[in-house]
This record gives sequence, structure tokens and C-alpha cells, in this order.
Amino acid sequence: MRKTWLIFSQAVTVSLAVLFVLATLKPDWLGHNGASGMPTVVSVMTAPKSDLKPGTAVVGSYSSAAKLATPAVVSITASQSGRQAAPSNDPWLNFFFGDQGRQQAQVGLGSGVIVSPDGYLLTNNHVIENADDIEVSLSDGRRATAKLVGSDPETDVAVLKIDLDRLPVITFGDADALQVGDVVLAIGNPFGVGQTVTAGIVSALGRSQLGI
Repeated sequence: MRKTWLIFSQAVTVSLAVLFVLATLKPDWLGHNGASGMPTVVSVMTAPKSDLKPGTAVVGSYSSAAKLATPAVVSITASQSGRQAAPSNDPWLNFFFGDQGRQQAQVGLGSGVIVSPDGYLLTNNHVIENADDIEVSLSDGRRATAKLVGSDPETDVAVLKIDLDRLPVITFGDADALQVGDVVLAIGNPFGVGQTVTAGIVSALGRSQLGI
């Protein structure tokens, strides 16, 4: 019985080895490329071409709203310098930089939205908190240094000011008409690599807990 099993195992092993060699060196012998040796053509289903002109909004699409809002969304880079790092135990670093610690810069990235033609914009307080320099990048490629006008850590909101002309401005909706379940868009460019748009719904109202 054991001898029969060994013969069977060897036969299977040899067969697999032969198949492997054929699949590698002569795949057409196995019929993978068809009888003619040409690659097999696979048929796929494609949707019919739309009669809509380019740029025409499709029913149920949010593209029109996104096109109106995205120019006013900016990318914000906030840097903080002057933080003292712990002394290093590396003798080479201590030789070049001393043993008093090295300066490390911190960088915060986030998004903001321009709310006034005068250059005022809103962002999150945690993005620019304790920042020494704040740079704003617009969707049209322009950049400007921003000045912090004011911030509120409780609501995590900050107001910045930039000095540029011909600024795209967001249009505020009627907050009193907002209801739970309404569709909303979230637009951002936190890393400066391009804007993203996603959709969701209003999940709750009146949760600020601030009495405003």
C-alpha cells in the first residue's frame, strides 16, 4: 500500500512539473491563447453615450453646487517654529548643534473657506493654533500670507485675513431653514494636493452646547 501511494505521489508531482513548464514556455500548447495562437478577445458591456452636452448637470448630481463652492475653498499651512527639542545623546549631533537641544518646526495643514471679498476666511482653530506663520493657497494657484483676526477654541473656529483681489466668495445658506436629513457637501483641500468633495446629510441640530 505504501509503495502504491509513493508511485501515485511521484506521478502527480511529475505531472504538475510538466504542466508548469508548458505553461511557462509553451502556453499556447495548453490552449490559453486560442487555437490560432492569438490572444482571446473578451466582450464587455458598455453604456450608450449620453446625449447631454459636456458640462450639463445630470439629474441627482451635485456637480453644479460643487462648481459654485469649490473656488472659495482654500488650503492652509500653519507653521510653528522655535520649539525646543530634548537634548540628543548622539555625539555627532551634539558636536554640530551643541547639547542645548535643537529647534523643531511644527506644521499644521487644513482647509478654509473665503467668506468675504475683503479677504476674510474661516478655518478650524486647531489648524492655526499657536502658529507663527500662516499661508493660504487658493484653487487658482495664488498664495498669500494670512493674519489671524480672532479664534474661539470652544467652537474650534478661527478667522483669518488675506490681502488679495478678485477673491471667490462662498454664499451662505439660510441656517434657520436647515433640517435633519438635508443633503450637504463637504469640500476640502487639507494637504494642498487637490480639492475633494463628498456628500452626506445633516445628522443633528442644536448640539453646540454653547447657548448661542
